[in-house]
Amino acid sequence: MADMLELFTSIGLSEQKAKETLKNGALSATLKDAIVQAQRVLGTSAMDKTIGTLLYSMASRLKDTKRLEFLTINIAQRKITSELQLAAALEFLKSRPQDPISQSEFDEACGVGIVITPEQIEDAVESVIKKHKEQLLKERYRFNMGLLMGEARSALKWADGKVIKNEVDMQVLHLLGPKTEADLEKKPKVNMLTVLQGDTGFGETKSLMEQLRGEALKFHKPGENYTTEGYVVTPNTMNLLKKHLEITGGQIRTRFPPEPNGILHIGHAKAINFNFGYAKANNGICFLRYDDTNPEKEEEKYFTAIKDMVEWLGYTPYDVTHASDNFQKLYDLAVDLIRRGHAYVCHQKGEELKGHNVPPSPWRDRPVEESLVLFERMKKGLFAEGEATLRMKMVMEDGKMDPVAYRIKYTPHHRTGDEWCIYPTYDYTHCLCDSIEDITHSLCTKEFQARRSSYYWLCNALDLYCPVQWEYGRLNLTYTVVSKRKIIKLVETGVVRDWDDPRLFTLTALRRRGFPPEAINNFCARVGVTVSQTTTEPHLLEACVRDVLNDSAPRAMAVLEPLKVTITNLAENFKSDVRVPDFPANEAKGSHTVPFTRTVFIEQSDFREVMEKGYKRLTPDQPVGLRHAGYVISVQKIIKDSEGKVVELEVTCCSSETAEKPKAFIHWVSEPVVCEVRLYEKLFLHKHPEDPSEVPSGFLSDINPHSLEVIRNALVDTSVKTAKVFDKFQFERVGYFSLDPDSTVNKLIFNRTVTLKEDPGKI
Repeated sequence: MADMLELFTSIGLSEQKAKETLKNGALSATLKDAIVQAQRVLGTSAMDKTIGTLLYSMASRLKDTKRLEFLTINIAQRKITSELQLAAALEFLKSRPQDPISQSEFDEACGVGIVITPEQIEDAVESVIKKHKEQLLKERYRFNMGLLMGEARSALKWADGKVIKNEVDMQVLHLLGPKTEADLEKKPKVNMLTVLQGDTGFGETKSLMEQLRGEALKFHKPGENYTTEGYVVTPNTMNLLKKHLEITGGQIRTRFPPEPNGILHIGHAKAINFNFGYAKANNGICFLRYDDTNPEKEEEKYFTAIKDMVEWLGYTPYDVTHASDNFQKLYDLAVDLIRRGHAYVCHQKGEELKGHNVPPSPWRDRPVEESLVLFERMKKGLFAEGEATLRMKMVMEDGKMDPVAYRIKYTPHHRTGDEWCIYPTYDYTHCLCDSIEDITHSLCTKEFQARRSSYYWLCNALDLYCPVQWEYGRLNLTYTVVSKRKIIKLVETGVVRDWDDPRLFTLTALRRRGFPPEAINNFCARVGVTVSQTTTEPHLLEACVRDVLNDSAPRAMAVLEPLKVTITNLAENFKSDVRVPDFPANEAKGSHTVPFTRTVFIEQSDFREVMEKGYKRLTPDQPVGLRHAGYVISVQKIIKDSEGKVVELEVTCCSSETAEKPKAFIHWVSEPVVCEVRLYEKLFLHKHPEDPSEVPSGFLSDINPHSLEVIRNALVDTSVKTAKVFDKFQFERVGYFSLDPDSTVNKLIFNRTVTLKEDPGKI
């Protein structure tokens, strides 16, 4: 085992990844053979990481191991040098399972030997930008840059995608110039769920509801399931559809079916918007159904949190159901499946069923009556865990044979207690619950496409109404992890506090950080309903947050790094009230007053003792205005401590109406509230912390040490005194902030939601 571990790490796998690989016997054997063959071709045991990564990718994806040597040689000889070429090679080999391989045809299909020069990439991108120049100039950075990437990639199939992206970015920057404040901030003001879809490149504007309404998605009409490509029609299908229509009245029915074993994350927000949104857009209904079939991992807090997040996003389930509601019915259907000859009790161990090329079960053809007796014994608790399973006689699209329908778990269920010791699996439960609830459109993410055939097979094998499964692309964000296992690791190692740590992208974390639900829904709308998987950067989500908060978060003034300023030409007891508009762009929306006295505090960064070119704020020779106060202040004296640090300024003030207009106005506070402020940055240093090619030592080694900065004694104006948890403010010139649940009567704590994203050149 140690030798194998050393062999796998020698090709660039992290120790953790190598250990995970060793758990899969078939994959380990394939990978070992590939490495040994590659070393033989190379004439050395040393190989670079590119070859190692490709060998691992090939071993984990190659189904026909007879082609292993051929493909390994091509990788070792550097004919196959990228994931793009490897994908083409696997597809080529898949289409020729029996044929002798023609090296020349293989080379042509996989782009072997093709070198794309920087000049070719430059010319291709230039051509694409020229084609869309008019629309680019009109829409600027709101144009769908993915369209440019896609067309350039089509012209240069084997080019490095990163190089193309860099060239697109450079030429777009050359054409449009740097992003302006309008590019960053000014977007059409619309209500929740009606923001624009990500630009199509042709100036189309579609709200989420428009994307989901009617025939926009080309989905089947209720009762016309058979018109969908791939849908299996049986002699009884039309009768079942007729009964289905009698029950539903032709109404669209969807469901959101999370497992209650973790907290929902940003990817689930797209699923919630798609399932609930599609029903809402078409006057249908959507169920919230908990897939509670694994009692070992389910906790009541997850049930509550999931429902809270669905409602927080603005949706109300038609009904809240549980897979466990149907345990008896599912059991009865399993008995029926055995009687029909489509299922059998198997005694293969769990480890025997893992990996590739799993041998057929020796119990596959056992008599029906025998399986019925054994399944009843499973139900009565007469087998140990892992000693028996119920398996379905079918082959899934990914080649997995006879998936498990029931397994034994001696764990009390949170709803049914000790009533059951056998529990159905996802592959068995999901489609049957959809059928029981008369779901019309079973919407799920793309990875479940491999289960579509088993979905249809099981409904038809039991002669039940069969819904239609439709797949859509997952929504992923860079600079984060969302898997339950990895978030638990982050919590257990103390990297984050809990599932709602504002540096995570769980929905509870985003709420705690201050992200409005409207902004998350708007982000999902902008991403759009796509079939392909979407990987998006957090700043696009943050832009949606700013859009909402700009109109909804009242202004306040806060100083994070205070510098005391004494206004010497005001009396010791001077005090007045200054009116500050909650929304300066629309003062009709209200205002609040803050005290103004002889002593105020400004940001340390708003004063420089030595004047620098382009600096517009306070210096000994340059006055500055105080926002909202109506005063301009000028430095008279600089007071320093024993170490030479500036600790106080003595200034004089005059009315801004009589003074020469200053170059800048700064914010300030007087008689402030002392608060704690938490400033958040990205949790990870790399875009893809789970990618071993980016982070070889694993995601825990990629933590940004500056992801959280706590300022214990920030000063905030008195308007925040009565704030409630999750209330949101714009601290002028600083950012958007939300009141954290850790706050007490004696100490308010604010989380920075997002920065203002001001023009970085503005000082």
